[in-house]
Amino acid sequence: MVVLAASIISKSGKALVSRQCVDMSRIRIEGLLSTFPKLVDIGKQHTYVETDNVRYVYQPMESLYLLLVTNKQSNILEDRDTLQTLSKLVPEYVPSLDEEGVCRMAFELIFAFDEVISLGHKENVTIAQVKQYVEMESHEERMHKRMIESKINDSKDLMKRKANEIEKNKIEKGRGGKGNYVSSMSSMSSRFDNSFEGTDSSMGGGVRNNSTSFGSGLDYDTFKPPARVTSTSAPSKGGMQLGKSTKANQFLESLKAEGEVIVEDVAPGPVRSSAALPISSDPIMVGVEENLVVVLKKDGGLENLEVQGNMSLVVQKEEDAYIRVQVESSENSNFNFKTHPNIDKNLYSEKNVLGLKDSSRPFPTGNPLDILKWRMQSKQDSMAPLSINCWPSVSGGESYVNIEYEASRTFELQNVVIRIPLPAIRDVPAVNQVDGEWRYDSRNSVLEWSITLIDNSNRSGSMEFVVPAADPNSFFPIDVKFTSNKTFCDLKVGSVIQTQSGNSVKFGKRTQLVVDSYQVV
Repeated sequence: MVVLAASIISKSGKALVSRQCVDMSRIRIEGLLSTFPKLVDIGKQHTYVETDNVRYVYQPMESLYLLLVTNKQSNILEDRDTLQTLSKLVPEYVPSLDEEGVCRMAFELIFAFDEVISLGHKENVTIAQVKQYVEMESHEERMHKRMIESKINDSKDLMKRKANEIEKNKIEKGRGGKGNYVSSMSSMSSRFDNSFEGTDSSMGGGVRNNSTSFGSGLDYDTFKPPARVTSTSAPSKGGMQLGKSTKANQFLESLKAEGEVIVEDVAPGPVRSSAALPISSDPIMVGVEENLVVVLKKDGGLENLEVQGNMSLVVQKEEDAYIRVQVESSENSNFNFKTHPNIDKNLYSEKNVLGLKDSSRPFPTGNPLDILKWRMQSKQDSMAPLSINCWPSVSGGESYVNIEYEASRTFELQNVVIRIPLPAIRDVPAVNQVDGEWRYDSRNSVLEWSITLIDNSNRSGSMEFVVPAADPNSFFPIDVKFTSNKTFCDLKVGSVIQTQSGNSVKFGKRTQLVVDSYQVV
């Protein structure tokens, strides 16, 4: 069968959503859709209408029509099967089945139609698979956001370092320069704030602040190495501090009154910014990335683990785009694989080679193209890369919280950040022991525990802290972030071969596991 267009039309004849499925002019498609209402007899439940050139296959859906426009040579049974699949898919996005709901979800419906119909032909997919493919995130968008976040963090770190340099210079100048210290600091802070705001707006408005953003908030977060636990657990009282004038103390006290946590004599900690996508000089770049979603039970055990992976291809020049990718993989029976509609499925299933159906055509150039996707779900505890156990207990009007991690030997985890929510407290929590580093986000009332690398030398670790007595449930859900250079699916690129000459060509590759959501609830 060949589907020319898929559309949702109101019974008054208005096209609410329309998707062109083959290469036709827009005027031609609009003409075919405008003709359809005139051919339908009101009150009769027809399944199709034919004209001299096309066939309309449709299904009434309350006040709407779900319509396929096909050529007259198409198989009517296949047409009906495609229409039935779309009719089950539409209520998944528009439960009310009215014009307002369809218009509101128009883009989602178009994306879903694209997964069902490719180049006029029906794809062998289920409703669940279509929803999964539509919800998959864009790798390029995620990398762009990480680059923006990295620039923002760098700007904030520069502001911190410059402020510290000015403070040290004022101290070295002696007592004569104390009177001008506060005004100089205020002026410098204002200049850096304005500079940062300009940087933020030039980068598209900054980074969205949500529960999964771990790099933001360096201007108010408090960094503390393990050796400084005692000095940061309570503010100092009385006495004159070296290098601080009375006005400077008043300035800091005003910040504390606004809810800021001030740490004395502690240098800013390292900025944990996500690594940007490396710029490769290779003419061809192949990337393998998996996105991980995990839900752990706070009483122990794994509730759900889901892995969504994709292999992307970037070709710089068209003369290098006549290629095929040889894939090497071990037995991956737990994974469901899906190739791009333009990839030769038989070639991949028989020889593990990813190439276009038409070998005389080149791959698109310049932008990444997802050529293979896969998915896996599991409830086996052993599959989780990192298990977290949190033990809160109340004693003497205080909550003692012991939290520990244990990592699987399968992965080496990088840039691990464990975020523990805390009840609303005024003082910095007292951390008695920690394997790694910690900081307190006062505005969000979150304690962050950071481990730069987890490998065979530190597969397990723990932290203990004390806060005022609180409900044990207030320390959940715990959020975790990390990356790894190893993926669940043991999928590797063996070689890249020219389709015409059969010679191997030079290529670059990158493999990464990233966390979309990793929670203990």
